[in-house]
Amino acid sequence: MVTVEELEIPRELDDSIAARDFLACAEVRNAVDTLGFGSADFAYPAEEELPGWLDQVYTRRRSFAARVGGRIVAHAYHQTQPDGEGVDTAWQNVRVLPEFRGRGMGTALATHLEDLARSEGKRRILCWAASPPAPGPRLDSPTGHGSLPADNPEVRFLLSRGFRLEQVERGSRLALPVDDDLLTARRRAAEAHAGTDYRVHHWVDRTPERWRADRAMLMTRMSTDAPSAGMEEPADVWTVQRLLDAEERWANDPRHQLMAVVEHVPTSTLVGYSLLIVPPSLSRPVDQDDTLVLREHRGHRLGMLLKVASIRELQRVFPGHPSIITFNAEENRFMLDVNDAVGFAPIAFEGAWRKDLT
Repeated sequence: MVTVEELEIPRELDDSIAARDFLACAEVRNAVDTLGFGSADFAYPAEEELPGWLDQVYTRRRSFAARVGGRIVAHAYHQTQPDGEGVDTAWQNVRVLPEFRGRGMGTALATHLEDLARSEGKRRILCWAASPPAPGPRLDSPTGHGSLPADNPEVRFLLSRGFRLEQVERGSRLALPVDDDLLTARRRAAEAHAGTDYRVHHWVDRTPERWRADRAMLMTRMSTDAPSAGMEEPADVWTVQRLLDAEERWANDPRHQLMAVVEHVPTSTLVGYSLLIVPPSLSRPVDQDDTLVLREHRGHRLGMLLKVASIRELQRVFPGHPSIITFNAEENRFMLDVNDAVGFAPIAFEGAWRKDLT
């Protein structure tokens, strides 16, 4: 019989039992994701993950595990929003080390999470799962863009539990450095199309006071304007106070945040942004976290302008990293075209899955 255990989230990575468990869960997550994505580019040290887990005000996160011989070999998380549009939604994921699969641990954890969601009155569960390449039949995304190997274990597992595939996301890698002549040409073309109504700004880590309200608005719009297909992601509202609280937590993250924003000059407001997360080790890739242009300002090539400005600033301020990695919905052809134009290449895929609870 599998025992599902809820884990305490440590305040810091010391020698406590909670910290050792958190480190063990990070090892499970990284091992499973490296296998699923076919690359260690998607593995993250526990010290980079902990600040996000310590936010229990705006986002509630709970951690669960299963052990064999005292060792954590399977991990699951349950994430919810305390208020707003997302109160009826649970974000969940289950990971089991490959050598311990087939023993009922994934089923036990998934059942526990679903029971928890039902007990909290949730109406749907959303999850994302990496799908490595495999031969055989394909499961098509209902968006008409992308597909997954239908016989993959994660696909069969999720289908058996009543989930439906809503979207396929593509993981891409850009090798660094990018030729400066290419970036210059792409930026000049984008600037010529955008005209003089738009201006790019950069900063590292904390948001300048004049842009805090605009950044909070952009982060809220990221949850509503980015393609989410049938996942129907609820709005995740950011305020200036939430941003300030997050920046206090991020100060304990060893990574830097490199922000590029585009200002609409006539209104002195920000209308788009691109965020790069830069790890301290030069051996690791940089994460392209978000890129967004507000719907009402699309059609001016601001996505390309932000993308090339971000890459150029990264190579100036934090040179030496091997690559940038990013995820985009397969139906987000505009952003994929932007990425292709600067040299991104696909390396991995994941499915976005939904289960409605009745």
